[in-house]
Amino acid sequence: MPLPPAFIDHESLHVLSATRMAPMKVAFVSETWLPEINGVTHTLSQLSQYLHAQHYTLQLVRPAPKDGSRDARVDEELQVKAIPVKDYEGVNIGWVPPRKLRQFWRTHRPDVVYIATEGPLGMVALRVARQLRLPVVSGFHTNFDQYSRHYLWLRAVRPFVGAFLKRFHNRTLATLVPTRQQAERMTAQGYRNVQVMGRGLDHGRFSPQHRDDALRASWGATPDTPVVMYTGRLAVEKNIPLLVASLRALHERHPDQIAVIVGDGPMRHEVEEAAPWAHFVGFQQNEDLARHYASGDIFLFPSLSETFGNVVTEAMASGQCVVAFDYAAAGELIENGVNGFVVPCGDEQAFIDAVLTIRETPSQIRTIGQRACDRVASLTWPHIAETFVRYLHQARETHDA
Repeated sequence: MPLPPAFIDHESLHVLSATRMAPMKVAFVSETWLPEINGVTHTLSQLSQYLHAQHYTLQLVRPAPKDGSRDARVDEELQVKAIPVKDYEGVNIGWVPPRKLRQFWRTHRPDVVYIATEGPLGMVALRVARQLRLPVVSGFHTNFDQYSRHYLWLRAVRPFVGAFLKRFHNRTLATLVPTRQQAERMTAQGYRNVQVMGRGLDHGRFSPQHRDDALRASWGATPDTPVVMYTGRLAVEKNIPLLVASLRALHERHPDQIAVIVGDGPMRHEVEEAAPWAHFVGFQQNEDLARHYASGDIFLFPSLSETFGNVVTEAMASGQCVVAFDYAAAGELIENGVNGFVVPCGDEQAFIDAVLTIRETPSQIRTIGQRACDRVASLTWPHIAETFVRYLHQARETHDA
């Protein structure tokens, strides 16, 4: 089958008529979905919630969850075999015989397919969709090239990852990425039809208004004590050794420094041993997560494996001063020294120095945090989801032309 036609220009995305924007049936294909907690499921949940509210028919193809549950927002669901990923607890890949998916889509034909993950399930879905002449849009949610540095099950195929991903995405009508920087980089690498679909925020949930002095007091902090925080998975791909090094440097200079670690993962025990004075509160959700974010002051984000990094915008919206590397969400949103701190990618000493610098000027922390909150005020999920919907309609029209 020939490669898909070129995507129409971005300007025409905004002039689709109301008739053309009528609700349609959208198939999501993803190897991860709620109740799993990660950046991919968070984004897909927001998009599917918006489509459901706009009366789109939602279809889902995913690995079967352990409890056999189904998403109430989804009208048609195909649950496929779930295969646990070695060395990555709680994560599965999916597999479905092509004939089974082909029969499902012949019986329940979608108007457009959105493939969120490029694993075995995504590969089968792309092949079957092209055979059935269904328009396909793909998302670049996970930086597999970076992950392959850290996991044995990916390391063996790392030399082929780049070529595979490019071929996979170039066989779809468009690839949606979260930042302009990533779109430019992938386009320079030979990816075609790369489009930007950012990430939004729930400003009702993530806000400085949820700051909780009682929660801070449980950590030993007064209203004016600078609290350092990390939120996320405690795993090797998140560059946890740099988090540990930063915490140690802070503790050496400020023995009474309060640090809070929100999240869990395979490296938790290692971090607990390295920083026994820190508060480990595990995974937090919903209102509890919002209170923790808003009750911190300096947010450390040492990861170099993100496509976006939702925790960065959540921390900014909560009024924290973020220290991160200059890429993904931080590179797009943070002006160094004004509404946060960004340092050159991979410069670990610069990262530690930035953490120590902001800690030495506590009077600036709240000011920078307020500027961070102001910077992300325009990021809303309805706006992002509307852009997503327009890309889906554009793909359908391009495919049918």
